[in-house]
Amino acid sequence: MESVVIEWVSLITRWTHITAGIAWIGSSFYFMHLDAALRSIPEIPAGKGGEAWEVHGGGFYQVRKYLVAPAQMPDHLIWHKWQAYSTWLSGIFLLGWIYYLGADLYLVDPAVRALTPLQATGIGIGSLIVGWLVYDGLVRSPLAKHEMALAAVGFAFVVFMAWFYQQVFSGRGAMIHTGALMGTMMVGNVFLNIIPNQRKVVAELIAGRVPNPAYGKQAKTRSTHNNYLTLPVLFLMLSNHFALVYTSPYAFVIVGLVLVAGALVRVFYNVRHAGKGDPWWTWGVAAVCVAAAIVISALTAPAAREQLGLDTLPESAALEGAPQAPEDVVAIVQGRCAMCHAETPAWPGINVAPKGVLLDTPEHIALWKPRIVLYAGETNAMPPNNISEITPEERHALVQWASAK
Repeated sequence: MESVVIEWVSLITRWTHITAGIAWIGSSFYFMHLDAALRSIPEIPAGKGGEAWEVHGGGFYQVRKYLVAPAQMPDHLIWHKWQAYSTWLSGIFLLGWIYYLGADLYLVDPAVRALTPLQATGIGIGSLIVGWLVYDGLVRSPLAKHEMALAAVGFAFVVFMAWFYQQVFSGRGAMIHTGALMGTMMVGNVFLNIIPNQRKVVAELIAGRVPNPAYGKQAKTRSTHNNYLTLPVLFLMLSNHFALVYTSPYAFVIVGLVLVAGALVRVFYNVRHAGKGDPWWTWGVAAVCVAAAIVISALTAPAAREQLGLDTLPESAALEGAPQAPEDVVAIVQGRCAMCHAETPAWPGINVAPKGVLLDTPEHIALWKPRIVLYAGETNAMPPNNISEITPEERHALVQWASAK
């Protein structure tokens, strides 16, 4: 029942996380587009807002924006905040459920850093808190007056953190924490700046005073940062499923390239929606960045380095003194699974062990016992299409191994 609970809690939480993320990202894209599409109208003084007309679902919408606030408080006001909160809360739950409760399996790689699960969890949580404080400090500093300088420093900080995570965590753990750090910055902007500033504006309106325009300006700045971080965060959330990315020793460089590519795609759409032209060059530079990331990941895969005659990368395998799987289980797994799940896979077309799971030693097989039993014993999900022809008797032996004391 343990594996059933783990799988279903993970599935339902991921479902929630993805659904909330779609809503949050969709609203971010929508409002950036809306801001860019606003046109001046007589009812709103120049420089204080505008209007946009939209057509959708068989009807027309007339949308107006007041950069500071309308003359009086409307009777009904829709707040856009729970999309962000739900995305972050479900994401943090997943981080804890998968990477902290299963730290010895997913977060700690002894070949990278010999950490206890508690130490790894402390570093993970602490880094998210410190990361937000650093980012928030930068945005509040005099550097914020210089947009490009702030962007450059922020970029360098995120790449540095990606490198730092690679020095302490497994490949998957490093990438997921880099994404979690950026997601924390984004939700921190909403929870600690955008919504509080909007509440101040509402309070001023209710009190009959003219709101300070600085509140709206600060909120817009943070919202814009979130918009440019969106695509890179999505990439990082997906990357922990693709071993060719997270097993690269230069994964932090890939993070930097994706940051640039994702931001440039948003630059294109934000400029285009504002009616200021079509900067097609952004797509060209973004494509070059993605191509560079692909080349880096491919050339640093163990199989590729072997074919090119380069030194192989340090193995993350040997777990000296770690528990070992029994001989009969080792024979099954190495005969049916290790052709793909090895430091240098032997199966044609596979250059990196799927999900980074190595099953080529008794120690590794023991380490991945819960996953092996679930995917190859209880559900028959692996090998894919039973390509290696594992027998029912062998699957039963794996299940028996799981129940053995």
